Amino acid sequence: MADSDNTTTLPFVTRRQVLAGGMITSTALMLEKGTFTGNAAATKMSLSDPALALWREWQAAHRLTERLCRTQQRLETRLVESVGFPRATVRLPEGEDVTIHSIEALNELLGRRPDMAGLRQKAEAGLAAHQARWDEAAEETGYIAALRAECKAGDRAQDLLEAFSTIAATTLAGVAGKLDAVLREGEGWEECSEFPWPQIRSALNDLVRIAQPAMPEQFFADEPRPPASQAGGLAAISAPERRR
Repeated sequence: MADSDNTTTLPFVTRRQVLAGGMITSTALMLEKGTFTGNAAATKMSLSDPALALWREWQAAHRLTERLCRTQQRLETRLVESVGFPRATVRLPEGEDVTIHSIEALNELLGRRPDMAGLRQKAEAGLAAHQARWDEAAEETGYIAALRAECKAGDRAQDLLEAFSTIAATTLAGVAGKLDAVLREGEGWEECSEFPWPQIRSALNDLVRIAQPAMPEQFFADEPRPPASQAGGLAAISAPERRR
């Protein structure tokens, strides 16, 4: 019999829904470009604004997290294909087969009824055996190490992101950097097309559009900007390298 609709949600999904999916503001192409082309004013500006320096540090941590997330996702896919997510199938007295993926789901399914003790024991044993196979394969393939590294990098990026609330920008580029970091972090989660992300994206576009002609030493023109609907945001806060 096919699995019931009561099959639980898998607990092993990546915490970021589109982290490695390339949803990125084109802002990360433009702002500090002059620093790398011998522009003295841009170099001085980038060194003097603590918010901009923090943005560059956050950007490096954010990119590292994305790379590690892609590695972790590839290894997770191989695990799912070779071992499968830990699970057990419970055949209820009514004859329905229900697949569960956790003890919590088993408790929800069977409750604490004494007459279900046999089913519970069998399901717990099956789930534990499959979990052991998953854990062994996860360690051998490097999935556990990759997951830990991704979480560590993600925590570092999150700490830097939180630091933006305590750092005052001294240039418009620094303000744009703050908005860019918040926007890109927000767009890495579900429902990123809803409030407040479209509004933040629009404000960041406005900031660069207004400031770039008046302050070219902070906002360096680059390739033509794609529509916001395609780029997810801006023309760009400059970065040492283009996102690949």
